[in-house]
This record gives sequence, C-alpha cells and structure tokens, in this order.
Amino acid sequence: MDNVQNELLSFAKGMARFALVLVIGVIIVRLLLIPIKKALSRSKGEHTAKTFLFSILRVMLYGVVAVTALGTAGVDITSIIAALGAAALAAGLAFQDTLKNFVSGMIILFNKPFAAGDLVQIGTYEGYVDSIRIFYTQIHTFDNRTVQIPNSKLTSDALVNCSELGTRRVDLVFSVSYDDNLTKVKSVVYGVIAQIPEIMDDPEPKVLISKHLDSGVEIKALVWTKQEDYYTVFFRMQEDVKNAFDENGITIPYPHVKVVSD
Repeated sequence: MDNVQNELLSFAKGMARFALVLVIGVIIVRLLLIPIKKALSRSKGEHTAKTFLFSILRVMLYGVVAVTALGTAGVDITSIIAALGAAALAAGLAFQDTLKNFVSGMIILFNKPFAAGDLVQIGTYEGYVDSIRIFYTQIHTFDNRTVQIPNSKLTSDALVNCSELGTRRVDLVFSVSYDDNLTKVKSVVYGVIAQIPEIMDDPEPKVLISKHLDSGVEIKALVWTKQEDYYTVFFRMQEDVKNAFDENGITIPYPHVKVVSD
C-alpha cells in the first residue's frame, strides 16, 4: 500500500513539475515571439516566406519546451530525441532539394541581393522579379513569360542585378570599311548620340576604334542610360547609326568569299 502511495505521490510531483515547466515555458516562448515577429515584419521579403519562417520558429520553440517539461517530469527523453533525430534525418534525405530551396530562400530574404521589381539576369533568362517565395523566385520575362527558378540556383549560380545601381552602360559595336575616314565616322556616331535624349551626358559617351577586322574596322560606342531605358537606347542606336552611315556615304562591310578555280 505504501508503495502505491509513494508511486502516486511521485507521479503527482512529476505532473506538477511538468505543468509548471510547461506553463513557464509557454509564457517565455510567447514573450520571445513578439520581438521576433516584429523583426520579421520590418524586414523586406515575401510575406509568405516570413510567415512560414515564423511558424517554423514557433513550432521549434514549443517543441523545446515540451521536451524539457517531459524531462523534468521524469520521462526518459533520450529515446524521444533519438526518434525525432531519426525522423528529421529521413525527412532531410527525402526532401533534400526542397530543403535546399527553402534555406536559399531564407538567405535571399535576409541578404536581399535583389527585390521584387528588379531587373535580373539568371542564366539564359532576363526579366523583372515578380515575387520571392519560399522555394522559388518568379520572374516575368520581356516576351511575357513567367519563369519559376528554384532558390538554390539563385544562391549557387551567378546572378546579375541590373536595377541595383540605377544606370547601365550600353555597349554597341559597328564596323566600317577601311576606305572610310575614321574621324568622320566617329563624328557621325557622336551626332547620333546627341539626338537621343535617353543617353546621359555624365558619364560621357565614348566612341572608340576597337579592332582591325579582316573586312573592316570595328567601332565601339559606349553610352550610359537609366536602367529602364536600356533597350530603348540599344535598338534606336542600331537603327539611327545605320541610317546616318547611309546618309554620309559610310560603308558597312560584309565578309567576301573568294573562290579560286583550278
């Protein structure tokens, strides 16, 4: 009878310790979650990703409280921790790519290499970032396609952010005949540049002789513009320089193939 009473008393004490630790732990977790939630809400990034991260942190903190409470109640938590570790390992192996994308998404969220609305180049794709999500980033290409790129690819491969600095240099290459006067050629190209309002005066545009080719001389024009005007300047320069060359009798050479017969 005494043994039964002792076991009941021990059980009651264990339950009391369990309840006490559980209540105190829950209060502490709730207090910790308040500044964490505020910090996440102030950070830039996709709302879905921030909500998901907050949910994971909350589950982990409450899990620590539950395991600690069980330990103070006299429960052997070693087997519980081992089981949880094995389950986590199995889940990690099964969802390896998914976890990589999630971790990469968190890195993007906090490092902010780009933001929604930025123009980026990723591999063969170029377009504006629509959204940064938990497992992938979606961009909107110039030909009106949406591309979903895994976040792990964005943190492991080269990524070009064309919007971060606000301006871009437009590099244009033209070729003229060896018979053309290069001083006149450069003057004509500078004249075209002066007629395009989107081209900036500072940094100063430059027209340079870049190469001596087999069939002519290569001219390179380097001009600066706002990021959003890049393609406007690029395509207008191509057209206007060709028309200016025609008006001024400047020849654009093309390769010639000489066939020798026996």
